[in-house]
Amino acid sequence: MEFKENEMMAGHTTFRIGGPAKLYAEVMTTAELVAALDRAESEKLPVYLLGGGSNVLFSDKGFPGMVIKNSICGLQVRDDGTVSVGAGVRLFDVVTACCSKGLSGIERLSGIPGTVGGAVRGNVGAFGTEMGSSVTSVKVFHRKTGEIKEFGQEDCQFGYRMSRFKREPDLIVLSIELLLAPGHEPSTLLSVSKEVWADRESKHPQDVFCAGSFFVNPIVHDQKLREEFSRDAGKVPKDDKLPAGWLIDQVGLRGKMIGHAKVSELHPNYILNTGGATAEEILTIVSIVKQRVRDELNIQLCEEVQFVGFGSEKSL
Repeated sequence: MEFKENEMMAGHTTFRIGGPAKLYAEVMTTAELVAALDRAESEKLPVYLLGGGSNVLFSDKGFPGMVIKNSICGLQVRDDGTVSVGAGVRLFDVVTACCSKGLSGIERLSGIPGTVGGAVRGNVGAFGTEMGSSVTSVKVFHRKTGEIKEFGQEDCQFGYRMSRFKREPDLIVLSIELLLAPGHEPSTLLSVSKEVWADRESKHPQDVFCAGSFFVNPIVHDQKLREEFSRDAGKVPKDDKLPAGWLIDQVGLRGKMIGHAKVSELHPNYILNTGGATAEEILTIVSIVKQRVRDELNIQLCEEVQFVGFGSEKSL
């Protein structure tokens, strides 16, 4: 394991934005993770755990502590539908491996960026599927006590884009156990996975510089807005929520630019770095989006993306 000084975070995030971390380390095992945390503690450095680099915006000034990239690997896919996977494995690789084995349950998560650890932490979801639904247990390292613990699904407290591990940052995900449905035709599952990927690509190219969906879909009770959405989309709102991208579009911000930061024209819930955007430009355009939606629709948007290195937790 190598500790790098003043490593630029722009090279480790899907936003391609971010200044230097005082120290940076990529860990491949639990032992390396513990060693990195021990060094951070001995030098009294704050720690940020990084997964695949999506869903995060680093400050232009960087992070005055240690960034630890969790690359703990390992993937076992069994015929009975049980899957063991390290937190640092890419979610895309897990989806593909399970589909190829004829295991159904996560094929519609194809194309969601990031690692399995991040997917569990944020309980990612798409097309009616959520990651937490297939999780049977999660093994974690508790930073404060030094203990390794295992939580069953109920103890993980999964909710909409939420889990216990997001609420309690001292719990670092090491590995995950999944239970999927065996006996399916691999070609059929791979076809579904490819269709989902194609659908994502049609709505927004997956090779752009962004963090993924920027805002969570808010609960909206305004009946007029709900009916307007139903007319536009040809479907009723799901779980009392309206898509954040649709709301942003309603206030006329599709395609809005501030410097090199842009509200996507294809999917307004994507905030893009069109090339050379700064974190401050992203924050400015996000602030405009939130204010317009709040003022014109009386809806408060909440970020799905984490802000790192801005001092106190950034709130716009």
